[in-house]
Amino acid sequence: MILHLKSSCLFYARQMFDEMRQPTLSAYNYMISGYVKHGFVLESFDMVRKLCLSGETPDAYTLSMILKGSTSSYAELYFPCIGQPVHARIFKCVVEGDDVLYTALVDSYVKSGRVDYARRVFDLMLEKDVVCSTSLITGYMNQGYIEDAEDVFSRTTEKDVVVFNAMIEGYSKQVENAKKAIEVYIDMQRLGFRPNISTSASIIGACSALAEFEISQQVQGQLMKTELIEHVKIGSALIDMYSKCGLVEDARRVFNYMPEKNVFSWTSMIDGYGKNGYPNEALELFSIMQIDHLIVPNYVTFLSALSACAHSGLVAKGREIFESMERDYSMKPRTEHYACMVDILGRSGSLNQALEFVINMTERPDSDVWAALLSSCRLHGDVELANLAANELFKLSSDSRPGAYVALSNALADAGRWDGVSELRKIMKIRGISKGTGFSWVGGDSSLKAFFAGQQI
Repeated sequence: MILHLKSSCLFYARQMFDEMRQPTLSAYNYMISGYVKHGFVLESFDMVRKLCLSGETPDAYTLSMILKGSTSSYAELYFPCIGQPVHARIFKCVVEGDDVLYTALVDSYVKSGRVDYARRVFDLMLEKDVVCSTSLITGYMNQGYIEDAEDVFSRTTEKDVVVFNAMIEGYSKQVENAKKAIEVYIDMQRLGFRPNISTSASIIGACSALAEFEISQQVQGQLMKTELIEHVKIGSALIDMYSKCGLVEDARRVFNYMPEKNVFSWTSMIDGYGKNGYPNEALELFSIMQIDHLIVPNYVTFLSALSACAHSGLVAKGREIFESMERDYSMKPRTEHYACMVDILGRSGSLNQALEFVINMTERPDSDVWAALLSSCRLHGDVELANLAANELFKLSSDSRPGAYVALSNALADAGRWDGVSELRKIMKIRGISKGTGFSWVGGDSSLKAFFAGQQI
C-alpha cells in the first residue's frame, strides 16, 4: 500500500487498504495523508469518518492531516471552520497536542481568516517555531494588522529567509509601509541572509509602490550577479517597477532581455505602456502576444488593454476587446472591465451610450462602474447625469467613497451651481465624510521621507 502511495497510485493503494481485515491506525493515516497530498480532500475526510467508526482513535498526525486538507479551497467551500472541532478535540485531551499539530492548527485558522483564534493557539505553544510564526505573520499582514505582525516577528528568536519574506511582502502591499519593506530587506542582509526570488520580487514591488528608482537599481545590480535575474517572476517585477518610475524604455529592455515570458510579464509591459501614455504600443503588444506568441490573456491583461483604449479614445477597439473576452476566450467580463468600458465611452463624450451600457449590464453595477460614469460626467460638464451617477454611487458606498462627493461637488462648481455645492458640503458634514489627506514620498541621501498635503518639509 505504501509503495502504491509513493507511486501516486491511489486507486491500487485504496484497493490494498480495503482488502485488510482490520486496518491499523497507521494504515488509516497513510491513506489519509496520501489523499490530502494529492488533493482528494473529500476522500480523506471520508477515510477519517471510517477510522472513527472502526473504533480507532485519531492521533495527532491524523488531526494534522485533517487540518492540512481543510486549507484547500475545495474544503473551505464545503467544510468551513473545520479547524474548530479539531481544536476542541485537542483541548478535550482526546489526543496530546504537539508542535506539529499546533502549527497545522494555526495555519488552518490563518487560511480561514481567523487570525484571532490562530493567535490563541500560538500563545499556548511552548516552543514557537519559525514556520508557525511565519504563518501567523502572513495572516496578520493579509488582514492589515501590521503591529501584530511586527510583534510576532520581534518575538521570533530563530529567523530564516521565509519569515523575513513574510514581513517584506506584507509591507510592500501597502504604500504607507513600503519604506519598512526596504528597511527589513537591508536588515536581513546585514544578518547574513541571502535574498531569494520571493524576497527580490517583493522588494522590487515595494520600490514600485514608492517609485524609488535608486534603490531599485541597487536591487537589480545585486540580481545581475545571480541566476535570479533570468527568472520570469523577477523580470515581471522589474518591468512593473520601471514602468511605475516612468522609465518605459528601461522596462522594455528588461522585457526583451527575458529568456522566458509568461502572461504576467506580457501584462506588465502592456500595462506599463498604457499608464505612461503609450496606448498604441500597448495595444500593438497586446496583439503580438496573442497572434505571434499564442499567449492567452488573463483578466488583468484585458483590463490593461481596455485602459489603453480609454486613454487613446479608441472606442471601437475597446468594444472589440471587451466582446472578445467571452467570444474568443470564454472569459466573463468582471465589473472592473465594465467600469473600464464605461470610462472608454465616457471619455469620448458618449455619455448616453455609457449610461445605456450600464443599464444593460448582466450584473448589478458596482461602485466602480458608477464612479467611472461620474468621472466622465464631470469631464464633460453633464451635471444632471453626474447627479444620477452620484446618487447610485451613494446608495452602494456612501461612506467609503468620499471621492464621489468631491467629484459631484466639482461638477456642480464647474457648472456654476454653487447652491448645490453648498448643500452637498452640508450633507458631507452631517455624514461625517471628509476628503482623505493626500501624502507622498521624497527621496534623498539614501533615505525616504513621507509628507502630507500642506505639511512643511
